[in-house]
Amino acid sequence: MNIKGKLLEVSDTQQISDSFKKREFVIEYAENPQYPEFVKFEAIQDKCALLDTFKSGDEIDVYFNIKGRKWNDPKGGVKYFNSLQAWKIDGVNASTGSAGAPPASPDMPTEEPGWVSENEDDLPF
Repeated sequence: MNIKGKLLEVSDTQQISDSFKKREFVIEYAENPQYPEFVKFEAIQDKCALLDTFKSGDEIDVYFNIKGRKWNDPKGGVKYFNSLQAWKIDGVNASTGSAGAPPASPDMPTEEPGWVSENEDDLPF
């Protein structure tokens, strides 16, 4: 999936544990400019660096996966959490609508990760 919008906020990279880090960012998605949506994404591990070339106000195209988790709390309740994990970010050239980000480095893939199956639909709705 992908979505285009204006980059509003970029947080610093958070080192959650010795082996896990994440970086959150927010875009303004204005499909209907009268009622813009503010969508928070996260980049994890090596994808945190994707945001280094962008600044607040840039128009970007975010490619992402929807992730959902189930958690059983100690009191016996069940909670569900969703996240939008970005795996590619392109700059958008306002005059042409084409990608305007610098070329990807050899260690930054330009395609969706192989572990994501395009034909697999495991969403419960």
